[in-house]
Amino acid sequence: MKCDVILAGVGGQGVLSVSATIAHSALREGLYVKQSEVHGMAQRGGAVMASLRLSDEPIHSDLIPRGTADLILSMEPLESLRYLAWLKRDGIVVTATGPVRNIPDYPELETVLARIRALPRSHLIDAEALARRCANPKTSNVVMVGAASHLLPIRPETIADQIRDMFAPKGESVVSDNLNAFRAGRETVH
Repeated sequence: MKCDVILAGVGGQGVLSVSATIAHSALREGLYVKQSEVHGMAQRGGAVMASLRLSDEPIHSDLIPRGTADLILSMEPLESLRYLAWLKRDGIVVTATGPVRNIPDYPELETVLARIRALPRSHLIDAEALARRCANPKTSNVVMVGAASHLLPIRPETIADQIRDMFAPKGESVVSDNLNAFRAGRETVH
């Protein structure tokens, strides 16, 4: 078993936290994990990308070759399109629909979303609305972990345990908000 994931977004959206959550969850299940990060201009709203490779056998490189990624998990729709060349033919794009208009010529949002909908396999998630419904708008990246969880070779209980442990120092209400966000994302994608 092998699962290669490209995680994409804009600085401040929690791309690296999402990558770490999935990576630590995979390690809990005894999987091999390789991760690389490109921070870019993260602190100024620039592109952030991480590649995450999960396998039940040793992995020799953290780089995902073009045309081989199983999943693009994106916190921002335009950023999901940036990495399509890495997606394999039957790969899946799971992206949040909320744009981060960090460039002056950001394309018309509906054009971006239509291009994603035209892909053979994609899921568009209104992560911000789901996070607000879970009472904490800061949990939209955890919503996206939940949305992608069906596509990962990790039991959802293991991811929930990782989320619980990650947020425990911040208090029970933060743990609860994030677990609710994870469940909301899971329920959105079946």
